[in-house]
Amino acid sequence: MPSLLPPTVDAHRSFLVAMDEYVAEGRGGLDDFSNIGADLRAYAATWSTPAGFARFVDFLLAQRLEETQRPPGFVPTTVLWWLDGDEYLGRLNIRHRLAPGSAGERNGHIGYDVRPSARRRGHATAMLAASRPLAAALGLPRVLITCDFDNDPSRRTIERNGGLPAPRQDEKLRYWLPTA
Repeated sequence: MPSLLPPTVDAHRSFLVAMDEYVAEGRGGLDDFSNIGADLRAYAATWSTPAGFARFVDFLLAQRLEETQRPPGFVPTTVLWWLDGDEYLGRLNIRHRLAPGSAGERNGHIGYDVRPSARRRGHATAMLAASRPLAAALGLPRVLITCDFDNDPSRRTIERNGGLPAPRQDEKLRYWLPTA
């Protein structure tokens, strides 16, 4: 049964296969502003080796720490992988607070992504449900979650988890989700 766990080098092989799936669907280009896209651009050239992958995993784990250097506007973020044993199925990020300015309202507290070959099996809904107590433990009584207005699968995931609609911003639907 899958669970949300910190990134681990044990998922190296499966992670690389998942990233190949993302690339095959067109992810990773300069117009891909997702975490998957950013990671593909920054780390794909080095994460094929065990040492390169270990550096990538260390980078992800360090994102939860307040003292970690990060670009302006980025906030501490707990990165979790949805794993079934060592099989990488997806990723979920919990931002410890909203980013400053409109970026926080646009991106929200939680973002998630399921690898292409694992979609339409309820993984996103289960990941989001599993993240709620973790967000509560970070001191977040409720979280803002956003999705593109035309992303019906993500909208359904948020609504299945009890997301309450908030005013739309640009092309983003916004929902507040209680964590308890």
